[in-house]
Amino acid sequence: MARRILVLDGHPGGDSLCGALARAYSDAAAAAGNELRVLRLSGMAFDIDMESGYGSKKPLEPCLVEVQEALAWCEHLVIAHPLWWGGVPAKLKGLFDRVLLPRFAYSYEKGNLLPVPHLTGRTAEVLVTADTPRWYLHLIVGAPGNKAMKKQILGFCGFRKIRFRTFAPVQGSSEQDRRGFLARAAGYGRAA
Repeated sequence: MARRILVLDGHPGGDSLCGALARAYSDAAAAAGNELRVLRLSGMAFDIDMESGYGSKKPLEPCLVEVQEALAWCEHLVIAHPLWWGGVPAKLKGLFDRVLLPRFAYSYEKGNLLPVPHLTGRTAEVLVTADTPRWYLHLIVGAPGNKAMKKQILGFCGFRKIRFRTFAPVQGSSEQDRRGFLARAAGYGRAA
């Protein structure tokens, strides 16, 4: 069954393994008959500063409006990002701050103890590159970046069935390892 899929290459640099994973995923998902939109963080120019917080009347730059429109359109979101200092890069966090706004991604409603999510009915898949070995990241460190993404970003806004795919360790990986990473990403795209 074809789906509307938004793939966000969340690496702030233009040429990265995350970008290659996003391309492998999106190419395979498109070949499987899905409708795709692909956005690249590296090509977006916006101010990551929220200034006065979520009450700010700061207008969204056109690229952020495009992200909101794509989020409203999609049924499945794929984010490819590197793990930096246990979380997402600052520019990607800034994108979340500026795009996942009250009245768009969630709202506070009288009588509800918790915010009401607005991006319900969607699933998500997060492709994470890391230099930390996967077993260490999950068993010793506890994958805090994944927990924040699942519970306090995507889940908070209504996404469900959020899957994480870790590609690690990148540091010291061989060409064969990287080809394997790309083949895995393509496999996930075919199965989307």
